[in-house]
Amino acid sequence: MARKTIFITGGASGIGRAVAQRFAQGGWFVGIADINEAGMAETAAQLPAGQSSCHRLDVRDRAAWDTALSDCAKAAGGQIDVVFNNAGIPIGGGIVDLAPEEIERTLDINLKGVIFGAQAAFPWLRVSAPGSCLLNTASAAGIYGSPGASVYSATKFGVRALTESLDGEWAEDGIKVRSLMPSFIETPLLDHAPNRASNEDIRTRVLGAGLEITPVSEVAEAAWAAVHGDKVHTLVGKTARRLAFASRWMPGALRKQMRSGGRPLGK
Repeated sequence: MARKTIFITGGASGIGRAVAQRFAQGGWFVGIADINEAGMAETAAQLPAGQSSCHRLDVRDRAAWDTALSDCAKAAGGQIDVVFNNAGIPIGGGIVDLAPEEIERTLDINLKGVIFGAQAAFPWLRVSAPGSCLLNTASAAGIYGSPGASVYSATKFGVRALTESLDGEWAEDGIKVRSLMPSFIETPLLDHAPNRASNEDIRTRVLGAGLEITPVSEVAEAAWAAVHGDKVHTLVGKTARRLAFASRWMPGALRKQMRSGGRPLGK
């Protein structure tokens, strides 16, 4: 059986790195894409020799997607079976307090970059179908919008909608489209401030709200299961599961909680 290939954006750290390690353990070739070249090299060094390639990619650049995927396919032996649209950045705070450039950058990376990735991935995934997969990183913030996360939630609702739309649109081509919906995951993103005006990192806010931080290894296992399973959306972490349950079965109570000052919920 030919070795399969996964192409991962945001592969220099966090979820991307953990997923790279999980698929490499499964015998897959891993294409690592990011703007952080040093981080990509660190990820590659943790994978078996000859089982990965690195590709500098700004997901906002549509033409760069084509180049990176083509180069990955050449390194892997000609085929790409999974594209993991994972690159993303955090943003939080009241919408009136966010700078326009912060909003635009988040929209460009978290949503436009995922759309561009889907466009660029399609011809590769169609060739390797049936069984090929576009996997998108959405978020618990794409289940129900929470205070202080309006822009981030908007991007993740967009990723959720794109996943559901393409799941139907590409079905006849034999391409699976899936999303991961993680809550707060143990990654370097937690140590960032939610916006440039804040002097408190995301980790402090999460722990202060009494929310759990899920090990990144759980996301990697969820990614493996999503690619090999049949669920459109895969929830990761207790917060994501609680939020999905409440939004379906107790929407009134959830709305009341959010309106009374509930802490932001999301990846």
